[in-house]
Amino acid sequence: MKPLLAIITLLTATNTIAEEKKIIRNTDRFELVYTMRLPELNGSGKLWIPLARTDPYQRFEILSISSPTPWHKTCDKVHQNELLVLHPNKATSGQQITIRYQVTRREKSAHIETGNPKKHLKAEKLVPINARFTQIAKKVTAKTNSVLDKGKAIYKHVLEHMRYDKSGKGWGRGDALYACDSRTGNCTDFHAYFIGLCRAVNIPARFAIGFSIPANADSGIIGSYHCWAEFYAEDKWVPVDVSEADKHPELASYYFGHHPANRLELSRGRDILPKPKPKAGPFNYFFGPHLEVDGKKAPLKATYEFKRLPIKK
Repeated sequence: MKPLLAIITLLTATNTIAEEKKIIRNTDRFELVYTMRLPELNGSGKLWIPLARTDPYQRFEILSISSPTPWHKTCDKVHQNELLVLHPNKATSGQQITIRYQVTRREKSAHIETGNPKKHLKAEKLVPINARFTQIAKKVTAKTNSVLDKGKAIYKHVLEHMRYDKSGKGWGRGDALYACDSRTGNCTDFHAYFIGLCRAVNIPARFAIGFSIPANADSGIIGSYHCWAEFYAEDKWVPVDVSEADKHPELASYYFGHHPANRLELSRGRDILPKPKPKAGPFNYFFGPHLEVDGKKAPLKATYEFKRLPIKK
């Protein structure tokens, strides 16, 4: 268990931190090149690729799609995530698919959205609502009054309870029970636990995944995905990033109520079921390509390169 002092370290010099290139405030703009090479295919395949969507905080433009096979857009009905669906085959083995995006992203704070937040109270396969989580969440929030303060108490509890650690087995699935028991994990595990506790005391909370664009470079490779969460309080969605707060305690105050500009949201939600439906069942979460050949999941690696662009006046 980490000392409480380290958890609630306040952000006292926002501009200094931004200058140190840990985060980008206000607005970021970049080009993203998303590349994958098809493996050797001995049958007919289906390939699902997530597409970011434009919203009040990110403007997303597809510059080009280079593919050896025709594609079409689709979405999942529950979360309204957009996807590309392709049908590679033996003739397209070894060929490359490249998608070029241009993104302008604004720093996110508490905000109003249309739609019913209560749909984000439902349990998910790896984020249950059970008596154990209810007991923990009620204990953690016992001395709070407002929903916002309850969310903050849960945020501080997750920071105190967990440690960012990707060793061993079980991490990276966004398994709230694993996170609670092991007290370790990556961003998916931190936010699954946070979301599970929020929902256990009737606070709507939701998951999003995409990329964190390095703030200290103008171009390069993005190593992997990053995810975060939001909870609903006082008629607004409040952004949080508990795992980044754990890695950067000096930003713990900032990451309760903000997401920096240097990121891209690719999809929202868990247990995502697009059309056509994958034989493997719903996607646990969706940030990278999912390939099936003759109904069986097949490996497919992707690389993500970014180039920062000047901000348009």
